[in-house]
Formats: sequence, structure tokens, C-alpha cells
Amino acid sequence: MPPTDAPGPDGAVTCPVLAFPPAIEVRDLDWQEIRTAIDADAIRGRLRAAVEGMEALLARAGGPDLLFDRDREQASDRVVRVAATDDTSPLWIIGDLHGDLLALEASLAQIRREGSPESAPARIIFLGDFIDDDGLGLEVLVRVFELIVEAPQRVCVIAGNHDEALSYDGSRFASSVSPSDFSDFLNANLGDEWITRAGQVALRLTAHASRALFFADGLLVSHGGFPLADLHPALEAKGDWNDPACLSDFVWARAHPKARRKMPNRFSRGSQFGYEDFADFCALSARLGRPVTHFVRGHDHVEARYAIYPAYHAHPILTTVALSRRLPREGFGSHDRAPTLARVRAGELPQVYQLYPPADLVDAVFPPPARSDESSAAHDEGEA
Repeated sequence: MPPTDAPGPDGAVTCPVLAFPPAIEVRDLDWQEIRTAIDADAIRGRLRAAVEGMEALLARAGGPDLLFDRDREQASDRVVRVAATDDTSPLWIIGDLHGDLLALEASLAQIRREGSPESAPARIIFLGDFIDDDGLGLEVLVRVFELIVEAPQRVCVIAGNHDEALSYDGSRFASSVSPSDFSDFLNANLGDEWITRAGQVALRLTAHASRALFFADGLLVSHGGFPLADLHPALEAKGDWNDPACLSDFVWARAHPKARRKMPNRFSRGSQFGYEDFADFCALSARLGRPVTHFVRGHDHVEARYAIYPAYHAHPILTTVALSRRLPREGFGSHDRAPTLARVRAGELPQVYQLYPPADLVDAVFPPPARSDESSAAHDEGEA
């Protein structure tokens, strides 16, 4: 299907009605194999090799040469216009992980299963937020490092807000976002050389990571959002996609599912956007030679782990996160969840796959918090 029509008088691009197929439910992965793969001790045993491999990659004179790095207009470019897509190589998107090693290994298993001996190796875009929320952040980072070292040209990392918030002053780690338990973990292990170096490598990877990808078929990919309305005049005048405020909005902005417009509010890093805000950005982006018709993002931890917002029908948005458990800051819903990942389809919304790990496996990896008798009774009454 053609992704766009000709620009209208205001520079906007007419977006065709993009079909969104129902999510494919996946329950029959080899969960025993996945259970074996999420052995935290075994993964930590590979920590040094993964860190050394990443350090060597990041030290290359020309950079690590990750997926889509060659499309950067210059080395400092963090908002990348992808020149062409390889239709022979499947492209997958994995959203927020927050230390969810189970969701990561299940996603990788699904990607492997969808492949075939005849097809080219799959490529993966990670939407960031690898750490925090009482997850297995170190183990997730080691696995991502291993994937990158094995085949840099098959992995793209988009920076998430938790990744960007992490810092190191030469003696201690810190974070400007809450929860920030991964920085606490790193500081509690400052005597461990390889854990400390893993934290430093994570910072270097985040510094190199893209903040957004613009594809030729109109697909925009970022962790959070896009430059909000107050930045549009300067962006149109200068065309500087790498302006720090623009980069921040790609990482931090949140989608309001129903609002027409929202006022930017960067003081609390809580800026939201509405569907007319996104339409305005699509019009601006088209005038700047980067037409956008649809958008894939993470950042918002929707209960179903993916969402398509009806209000955005003119310019569809898919939110996808790969979380197999309820995060401590999520106040309701079941403990075990169905993480999602998405397979990119040219000119169309991606196909969502919803994975269903067995509840006992989720509980084994992420033990549910103990509930008081009072809250337990209320929960049971609500279920009844």
C-alpha cells in the first residue's frame, strides 16, 4: 500500500487508513528453554566478556556501526532519516523492558521462531528503558550487549528516559528519574569492577543511541514522543532536529489517549501531547522533508502492554512495551502480564505479537509482592 499521497496546501501529508490487524497471541513458545535462558547466574558469568566486547565496539574510530548508524547525516546525528529499508530482513521492535529478562528472552524466542533458513537474519530496534523498576537490569544489559557485539548491524538502540537519566560523576552513579533502583544497585557494587564498567558502558551506549528514526514509508519510531508545538517555529526555521529540546521531547513526551491538545510542561518532564498536536507535527515534518504517517513508541506502561488510540485515527500511534509483570508503580491489575513486540510492515502499522508466559514462570522470575489480609480480601472480592 502506498504510504502517502501528495502534500496538501499546508504541507500536511494525507495519510491513508492504515489497517491494524489483531494482535497475534503466542502461548506455545518453548517456555522450558526460556526458563533455562534466564539463568541470572549464568548471564553474570558472561558479564566480563560482554563488557569487554562493548568497550571494544564503542572505541572504534568510526563508532560501533549499529543498525541505521550509516544513515546518520553526521556522527553527532541522533535523529536519523533512514534512507532505505531492507525488505528481505525482518525488522522487529521491542519496547520498554525495565529489567524484564523473561520478556526479553521470550521476545527473542518469538523472533527466532518467525525466521526461516531462507530469510535474512532479523533486525531489532530496542525502544530503551532497559533498567529500573526492581527488574534484572544488569542481566538485561548483558544480553543486549551480547546481541550488539554478535551483530552490530542488526541492533538499533533508541534511548529511553530511564537510560538517559542515568549518570556517573567518576565516583558514584545517580539518576534524575524515579524509580532509580539501578543506580542504587551500581553504587552498592562499586567494588565490583565489571558491574561498574557495565554501568559505564550503558552510559556510553545511551550517549551514542538514536533518539528517533524516520522511515521512508512514513513510520516514526522513538521512545516517547516528538518535538512539541512550542518548538515548531525554531525547528521549521533552522531544521535542527538535534536541538536538545527536540531530543528531550523524543525521549520524554507522553501520549494522551483522548485529548486534542496538551500544553507542553517540561519543568516536571511530564509533557503530554494530543492527537491534533501529533497532526501538527506530521504537517511540519512533511514540510521539512520527513513525512510521518504513523508512529511506534514505548514509554507508557499500558495494562495490555500495547495500545492503539482511536482518537489518533488520522495518524495512528502504536504504544508497545515488553513487560511480563506488573511494575511496583502500577497500582492495579494482575501480577503476570502479556509482553508485546511488533514486527514492522512496510507502509502499514506493525503486527503486534502478544506473548503469554505461564503465570508460575512470571512469579518465579519476579515474585509478586506480599499482600496484607485486607488488600488480599479486597482483591478477591473484586475478582469475584
